[in-house]
Amino acid sequence: MNAENAPPPGSNSDFGPSDFLRPSGFGFRPFQLAFTLIELLVVIAIIALLAALLLPALGKSKSRAESVTCAHNLQQLSLAWVLYAEDNGDLLVNNHGVPETLALRQNWANNVEDWQASDDNTNLAYLSDSKLGPFAGDATRIYKCPSDREPAPNGPRIRSMSMNALMGDPGELTNRFNPLYIQFYKSAEIRNPSGIFVFLDEQADTINDGFFVNRLENGSWGNLPGSYHNGGVNLTFADGHQESHRWLVPGTIRPVLKERLANNIPATPATDFEWLKARTSVKTP
Repeated sequence: MNAENAPPPGSNSDFGPSDFLRPSGFGFRPFQLAFTLIELLVVIAIIALLAALLLPALGKSKSRAESVTCAHNLQQLSLAWVLYAEDNGDLLVNNHGVPETLALRQNWANNVEDWQASDDNTNLAYLSDSKLGPFAGDATRIYKCPSDREPAPNGPRIRSMSMNALMGDPGELTNRFNPLYIQFYKSAEIRNPSGIFVFLDEQADTINDGFFVNRLENGSWGNLPGSYHNGGVNLTFADGHQESHRWLVPGTIRPVLKERLANNIPATPATDFEWLKARTSVKTP
């Protein structure tokens, strides 16, 4: 090899046996190009430990993100609710029960959900064609809480949100459940708009129509509020603000069983029931 073709200093073009040896405590041994089994096991153990530490934090982050999305959806519904009243002489949108919703489809949300294979569970037209539909830009995702995941037999259910039964025109249900309390037909009639709720996410086993009702003098749940968000619920109020509230009574927080719960679920102690009751309406003078 002449000088012109000689490899530059430090190149690997020419190796000798000693190039594959490295010092050890007892002379020289072959250079190892791979991890030992013990080293691999250590790496795997470290990765498993990091995963165990990070997964709960990721789960909490996902839960928090879903709660934020739910709250945003409720606020969008509340905006549509306000726009409807402004466009209709201050009259609040219809808030019908099951029979009238099915018969007329003239409600703020036109579907009635169940745990059967009902078209009302999955047909988005019942939301986009509802009374609030045009004021919500025909958006349908805003009626759903992302933490409400249990599907009906025919697919994912399309609504998690319900409206305070004492808001709007209840039609044939007028004075049926709470005749001692004010039914608000116009936004101007709401004396304390920052203290009266309009929308909330409802527990999946009691939701059917959009009419969230409890007999306020009975002290028992007819409809259960949702508890999807760390044991709490998201609500919006008549002045447009949104709140998240965590329930204190274990009986308020119920897993979804995919079956219709009976009415008159005991609210004992009454702490949670009284909290929501105070934000539902006020007694008639």
